[in-house]
Amino acid sequence: MVTEQVRIGPVATWFPDAAARVATLAELHDLPPNRREHALALGIDTVRTADDLTEGDLAAEAARSALAAADIEAADVDALLLVTGRAPRYLLASETTRLQHRIGATRAFTAGVGDLGCVSISAALSLAAALVRGDARCRTVLVVAAAKTPTRNRYRPPMTLLGDGAAAFLVTSAGRWEFVDQILRSDGKYADLFRIDYRDIPSDDWAEECADESTYSFRLAVESKKRFDAIIPELLERNGIRVGQVGPILMQNLSAGAFAFWEEALETPIDKACRDNLAAYGHLGSMDMLVNLESAAATRMPGEYALLLNSSPVAAWSAGLMRRV
Repeated sequence: MVTEQVRIGPVATWFPDAAARVATLAELHDLPPNRREHALALGIDTVRTADDLTEGDLAAEAARSALAAADIEAADVDALLLVTGRAPRYLLASETTRLQHRIGATRAFTAGVGDLGCVSISAALSLAAALVRGDARCRTVLVVAAAKTPTRNRYRPPMTLLGDGAAAFLVTSAGRWEFVDQILRSDGKYADLFRIDYRDIPSDDWAEECADESTYSFRLAVESKKRFDAIIPELLERNGIRVGQVGPILMQNLSAGAFAFWEEALETPIDKACRDNLAAYGHLGSMDMLVNLESAAATRMPGEYALLLNSSPVAAWSAGLMRRV
């Protein structure tokens, strides 16, 4: 019999020891005054720096930490899902099977999940839940995400500033959070709004560009509000949950200004954990949701719900409902 209830956690995070204060980043001194002022006003104090470590190195450390926390051997993992990075080390190579080999998950079904930016973690969670619910032989899914800035510059105008790290968690029939439900939507009109032109360009010269900042700042912001105004009520209604039953919202960590915007737009507070993690780590891509969920676990009582809102400028949006066990 397939167990309907799917649980996740605990989330294991792994960060490089090296850290840098944002105010001391050399790249900021080369920015125009208005850009530098914006970078310093994001609400980010420090970021971790991976230096010579690859995304694969970070992912392996987080995966081992998650397995140790759950007291599970890698060889007993039924499925391994890697949220793939935006700039793989090699073309044609497999980062997912590389991770499988490094941690010893020899019998796991493996797959990479990506191409939705920050919302890729939401897609991975939906796939993991479907595997556990739909296959009686798949009882343990390991989900891993790593973040390392793909260019020399951590500042991503006009949005945020990037940090490095990794996180992993188990999706099983046991854990500290019940995965209740999730809705994910996307819109290809914004598929390459943010991009790195890399063909025939040395990696040291890669630069992340926003094709149209007004589209990001205005059109996409309006679109995102419309999307969340639609999918949040749908998610809660189909699970019989009232808005008042959900506490502060968990979101990705972009900037203090973004939190203020969404608190006004959604007329509800954003969990304090998001601001704390933004200040300490910067934006971690797909990792943001995992870091925030783990922090929120300490403040939620059994039976309380958490609403996870995630978005990406590709563009994609997700709303996920978790219940603290």
